[in-house]
Amino acid sequence: MQVVIGRIGRAHGIRGELNVDIRTDEPERRFAPGSSVVCGDRTLTVATARHHSGRLVVAFKEIPDRTAAEALHGTILEAVIDPTEVPEDPDEFYDHQLVGLEARSGDAVVGTVTGIVHGPYQDTLTIDIDGREVFVPFVTALVPEVSVAGGFVTVADIEGLLDPDKAEKADG
Repeated sequence: MQVVIGRIGRAHGIRGELNVDIRTDEPERRFAPGSSVVCGDRTLTVATARHHSGRLVVAFKEIPDRTAAEALHGTILEAVIDPTEVPEDPDEFYDHQLVGLEARSGDAVVGTVTGIVHGPYQDTLTIDIDGREVFVPFVTALVPEVSVAGGFVTVADIEGLLDPDKAEKADG
């Protein structure tokens, strides 16, 4: 099983180093020298990782120069994990833990979590509600409760959040 751990940003310097937007709470572990990451259809080995001006700069053994580094811009980085592994932080979740959970609003089951969109600033849950795809920012104010063991997420009861038609009517 694979989990998203980062997204490659711009090349850094001329030796193939890359800025990486971190998407893991364990960057020291996931980007430790010698560790492997999945980058598209290939596996890369971390040569070095360091922080520079508030960003993680990573060099991979397979990326020899700036030209090769620039070709990876925007690519998602993933780590291969054991499916039973869970993050150390109880407020963090892997995608596979969330997909399939019931989405509840109040006491009612309104849909099912079908995916997670990893944006540059926050993640967004994709919820199937009666065959309609609805996107809910995965922030505590809108998703106050996640119970993997209980099989559900609670979504805030905010007018228009789960039914965009109601939001349009509320504005008019």
